[in-house]
Amino acid sequence: MPSRVKLDEVSKQIIEHLQQDGRRSYAEIARAVDLSEAAVRQRVQRLIDTGFMQIVAVTDPLQVGFTRQAMIGLSVEGDLTPVGDALAAVDEVSYVVTTAGSFDLLAEVVCEDDDHLLTLLTETIRRLPGVRSTETFVYLKLNKQHYNWGTR
Repeated sequence: MPSRVKLDEVSKQIIEHLQQDGRRSYAEIARAVDLSEAAVRQRVQRLIDTGFMQIVAVTDPLQVGFTRQAMIGLSVEGDLTPVGDALAAVDEVSYVVTTAGSFDLLAEVVCEDDDHLLTLLTETIRRLPGVRSTETFVYLKLNKQHYNWGTR
């Protein structure tokens, strides 16, 4: 496991403010954490540059034309890394994790419709070297999705 980088309390507070509202101004955050606006801007940029965090617009897939989401469980023969890397390179795949349990890998996909999902499964994912089997869990309803879990 990679060693965890320690964040000071001020950086943790900055992250938590941005998790609540990624558009919050540096000036507003600076007042809340008792730093200058420039210091907050520098800390945020350092957190982004080091890959510690990213600031993105999270959309509702249905509202932007992607009506089918699914989680795909994959059983793999041999080394999991090449399959995980190949999945991560697929445009429709938004999330890939190596797991313990019934599946070796889980991949979340966002597709335009069922035909798109079927094509992705049959022409891309199931053809990856090492993929033994897949099981697809089609999303019927998104009950919860959040990114404000804070810091430790």
